Amino acid sequence: MSSSSDNDSQERFALGFLFALIALVISITVGTVVVKRSGAAPAKAAPAATTTAVANNAPAAAAADVASVRVDNGVVKFYFASAKADVAAGANAALADVVKGVAAGKKAVVSGFHDATGDAAINAELAKQRAYAVRDALKALGVAEDKIELKKPEQTTASGNNAEARRVEVALAAS
Repeated sequence: MSSSSDNDSQERFALGFLFALIALVISITVGTVVVKRSGAAPAKAAPAATTTAVANNAPAAAAADVASVRVDNGVVKFYFASAKADVAAGANAALADVVKGVAAGKKAVVSGFHDATGDAAINAELAKQRAYAVRDALKALGVAEDKIELKKPEQTTASGNNAEARRVEVALAAS
């Protein structure tokens, strides 16, 4: 009788452990989904990702309210979702030529723009945070900070639709 109760006890322990493990996996999965949907930055793994559009001419990618990146005549243009400073996935591929140019002695010039909606001071700060995010992506690719110039454009409010105006541009310049 004692061995039967020992077996029951072991089975209950195993089932309890299994249910706890399942609950842990479910809570981690739900927590990850909630963090991604809320826009909270993940724990500094790599530049944050939302959506990718790396192409030479992809204006439609910037039209949606998602992060995207494209290369246009040698200028890398990062587009941002409203009120976000998350760099789109595909940043590394889009910045490859910039990294090569810096290795060849040029400087990466990073300029942040914003749209005309909302509070101008908040928009200017958000444009700066976006430029910092792109700078950090360049640094993560091995570009030395002294080879990155953060340049405030003369006119920070960009033209075009709001989705295209919320951008950071990276271009190469002579050192």
